[in-house]
Formats: sequence, structure tokens, C-alpha cells
Amino acid sequence: MTPSTLIIPIENQVRELDAKLMLACMAAERGFPVIIGSRAYIHYIAGSLPRGIYLAKSMRGLSATMFRLLRLLGHDIAAWEEEALVHPPAETYFTLRLSPKTVDKVSHVFAWGNENCALMKQYPHTPPRLPIHVTGNPRGDMLRPELRAYFASAVAEIGHRYAPFLLINTNYSDVNPFIPDIGLFAKGSDGTVVRGQAGLGMSEAFAVGLREHKQMLFARFQQMIPHLARRFPHMNVVVRPHPSEKFSSYERFAEEFPNVHVDAGGNIIPWLLAARVMIHNGCTTGVEAYALGRQSIAYLPGLNPYYDFDFQGLPNRLSDQCHDLDELESTLSCVLEAGEVVRRAPDQEQEKLFSHFIAAQSGSFACERILNVLVAEGYLNKQPPAPMLLRRLSGRGLTAFRARQKQVKHQRDGANRQNYHDHRFPTLAVSDIAARVARLGETLGRFQRIAVEPYSKHVFSVVSR
Repeated sequence: MTPSTLIIPIENQVRELDAKLMLACMAAERGFPVIIGSRAYIHYIAGSLPRGIYLAKSMRGLSATMFRLLRLLGHDIAAWEEEALVHPPAETYFTLRLSPKTVDKVSHVFAWGNENCALMKQYPHTPPRLPIHVTGNPRGDMLRPELRAYFASAVAEIGHRYAPFLLINTNYSDVNPFIPDIGLFAKGSDGTVVRGQAGLGMSEAFAVGLREHKQMLFARFQQMIPHLARRFPHMNVVVRPHPSEKFSSYERFAEEFPNVHVDAGGNIIPWLLAARVMIHNGCTTGVEAYALGRQSIAYLPGLNPYYDFDFQGLPNRLSDQCHDLDELESTLSCVLEAGEVVRRAPDQEQEKLFSHFIAAQSGSFACERILNVLVAEGYLNKQPPAPMLLRRLSGRGLTAFRARQKQVKHQRDGANRQNYHDHRFPTLAVSDIAARVARLGETLGRFQRIAVEPYSKHVFSVVSR
């Protein structure tokens, strides 16, 4: 019997690669053929991939065309919600992150935790028989103590460059986008203000309110960076922008202050482990810091409960909270005077909240739980049924046409242009991937038979020999 190929697309390399590579290695151990790499470049070659299961990172309406083509080609689609830990209230989440045109093409959903599962079940267009499995997420696996050694060399290297340092994580791509089209709002071809990619699916009131709140926070963070550089001259201040942000907005501070650095390289986890404290507002890194037992501060100037708690409540509630620069400076002074510290002991409400959102923090890894579902569904022993010949040919033709359109668009201004792809998915050599696999294997005591091979540009196969 021919097993299904597991197709694992990656959009933001620094955020997703390590976790999805561990899933790929565990899948190859089980006997699954695995294809992993750039999401855009996997889509280019989708028409020639062997039939299998495509693991989607979201179910937004923006993916409706690709989901339709994948089904025409004979692939099944399993999905999780990459942004499930920080999401807006349900009425906005449903229009922003879900679509009837995508959800009805999904065969399985893998939920981060019970909160994510309950939210999916509330969506009016979720098919009654769609299986939603509370498995946890591979990114959650990377936060577990078993994976600390995987990041040890990166922690040491970061410490050598910057320690002691304060880490500031920003997430202002809504109002400080790498390219204009991906923000909440952008200028149309006629010069009028139109909805940007980030705002598609939001109500006008929610989008306008969020833009105003994010603009205020962006300005206050830009005031905070030089303030902390002056007040703590013995500390380095490392700013880590969101992968979709314009870095130049922060690099000007590095030119003015010798102790300010802008660096978004690599996975966030070793940065959190190496930093003395991390400062954010509504950023998933607040959740990751909590899971790692590290000190984090949610800076909440101009507090707006609707956006700061109803929307971004999980990371803000799992962090210490400061509401102005004086309070932030005082809190940082206490943290730094205490020496090498981790976060204060969590209270019961924080532990309950964290457990409600994130499953698989002990016992079997989320990767293993996901694979258990796929094996139980028979994917290890068979491919999804082949579509009728005309459907398959139609799917190949339409996929090739879409690829040509996207490749042309990549060379133009807009949300899909090539430099934005290369910003989020820098070129990787096979040796880079193989080195990560070897380090994962050393950490977990497995993967000795796993090999990485080139498949196409920005795409790799992971196999068991």
C-alpha cells in the first residue's frame, strides 16, 4: 500500500521551522513520506506532488482558492489555527480567521487546546461531522523541558553577543508593515484608503479601533526603547520586531544608542531563555515565556480592555503588567537587582488559563498525537482517493496557472512580492536542515535514520533510510 505524503508548508521560517521539522521527523519515523518547505513554493509545485495530507496553518478565506485546488488534485487537508493563542472576540475571529469556503474542505482540525476546540465548535459553518482533535500544537512541543538542550548552543551564542540584555518583542505589523499591503489599511491604486490584508474579514469598527490602539502602542513603544536605553545603560536592549514588520522603524534607535540592537534572527525560544526579562504587549511570546518559566512584562499604556484583554488577554494575563514608564522602570529595577531570576510563581488562575489554551505540555508530544490521528485514519496505508481524470487535469492546469500568476506578482509591489517572501523564508541549504535534524535527534535520542533531501527550490523531503 502507498502511504499518503505529509505536506508541511511553512510561512514564517523563524517561527515555524523547528516545530514543523520535528513533526516531519516523527512522521518519517512512522513511515510517512514528508515534503516540507516554503508555503509559497509548495503551492507552485502542488500539481506535481504525490497525493497526501496538506497541513494548513489556518482556514482564512484567503486560502479558499488553494484549498479548492488541493482538493481537485486529490489531497486531503488537515488544519490548525496558527494564531489560536491570541485571537479577537468570537464574532470578529469567525469573519477574520475562518471561512465556509475553507472549513468545508478540511478533513481534520488539530486544536491547540480546549479553548481553541470550543471556539471552532461555535463557528456556525463548522460541519457537524468535522473531527476536531485536542492534540496541542508542534510549537507548544518546543516549549517543553525535553527540548531545552536543542536550543542550548543558540542560548549560549545569544548570551555571548548581548548578555546581559532586556528583550523587547513588538507585534505592530498592523500599523508598521514590512510592505504596505499587509497592514490593517493601505492605499489603493487611486490613492484612497482601502482594507489591507490584515484587516480583511474585520468589521470597519473593529479595524478602525484596532488601528488606533496599535498606533498608540507603536508610538509608546518607540518612546520606551530610548527611555530604557538611557535608564539602564549597563544593559543591552534588544528589539525583536515581528517578522512582518518594517525593521527600519527600530533600527534608528540602534544608530543613536550603542546599547540598542535590532535582531530578529532565529527562533524566539533561545532569546527568551537568554534574556533577563522580556517586554511585550499582547504578543504570543508572553505565552511562550510563561511556558518556559521566564520573566515577562506586558506593557499596557493607554489600557483598552477590549483590545488588551478581550483580544490579547492570554499573553497579557500570563505576564506581570505595567501601565506607564515609571511603573515599568521600577519593575525592571526590581527584576535586575534580584540577579538571575525566572518569573514569579504563577497563581492558580494563570495555570488554569494556560492549561485551557495549550494541551500536551506533558506526556505524548503534540506531534505524536497528531500523527496518531493520521495513522488511525489509515493515511499510513493509503492515499486519499484519486479524483476523476478530468478533475485532476483541471486541478493541475489551474494550479500551474495560479503559480504563474503568483510568480509574476512576486516581482511587483504588493503583499506577495519576492523580497517579502525572502524576508520571512530566507534561503536554506539541505545541510542547514540536516544540522537541525541531527540536533533534534541528539536532544530526543532518536531520528538516527532520518535524512533530508532537496525536492525543489525552498522545498525539501524528509525520509527514513
